[in-house]
Amino acid sequence: MEHQFLSIEQLDQQLKQWNGKHIKIEKIELTDKDEIHMNLTDIAYESHTRRLDQYEAMHTLILNGEGEIESSQGYQPLPDASYEIPLEDTSLYEFDGEQFLLTTDRGVYRISLES
Repeated sequence: MEHQFLSIEQLDQQLKQWNGKHIKIEKIELTDKDEIHMNLTDIAYESHTRRLDQYEAMHTLILNGEGEIESSQGYQPLPDASYEIPLEDTSLYEFDGEQFLLTTDRGVYRISLES
């Protein structure tokens, strides 16, 4: 499959096909890079229509499942059994057949299946 841009609805539909599988999420925000490994069990969304400041995202993609974060401090379990990705109306969603690329105002998130 070739590289394609997705709507949020297409992202949701395709990402839900990975429920029950082990995924890797790479987060790159400015100089901060984290790698998250999790067993994806469910996907949810939240909308924040009453934001207190501009730093709070308009929407949040919530990837539910047990996992751990690999950072410069080593491996640590996820604080909750979920990982949140802040989304805005300007966010871009891409899929190349093997991985999703979510580009937001704050950074880039790459989601792929772990082998």
